[in-house]
Amino acid sequence: MTDDSTPGDPSAESLWRPLRLLQASMDADIARIYTEARVEGIRPSYVMELLRLHARGPMTITELAESVGRTHSALSQKVAALRTAGWVRTVPGDDARSKKVELTDSARAVVGRLAAEWRATEAALADLEAEIPYPLSRVVTDIERALERRSFHDRIAGKLAEDPRWE
Repeated sequence: MTDDSTPGDPSAESLWRPLRLLQASMDADIARIYTEARVEGIRPSYVMELLRLHARGPMTITELAESVGRTHSALSQKVAALRTAGWVRTVPGDDARSKKVELTDSARAVVGRLAAEWRATEAALADLEAEIPYPLSRVVTDIERALERRSFHDRIAGKLAEDPRWE
């Protein structure tokens, strides 16, 4: 609980907040690397999709979403942002009804640097995990196993069933 919490505000307590803040801080450090290297307009959240398109070539939004483990809706929004930023464009697909997403020349010009950053980030994470007693990758695996036993949905629904305010 934070010191500035408002009575009756359940959002003042959050087990998610530290993880979200940690990820935001780490993403900000990655963004700072891009700024220092004068790689303008790249957000850390764009890199996986750009690298995937570089490695596998043009894909439909559905194919790209499946390849990175995201929903079609989420990837459609990201592709729109990537298009607006000038990193991808859509081109005709295999039939008249489909479109594929492909890298622009601007993206191709920086994708080697993005791949280098990805590898450096993964190596830095491995170093970080070696420093701590319980690595984040192990935490994630342990949570995934617990959720296989009982889904997050079922856990939330069970708690709501115990709360008379949820009716």
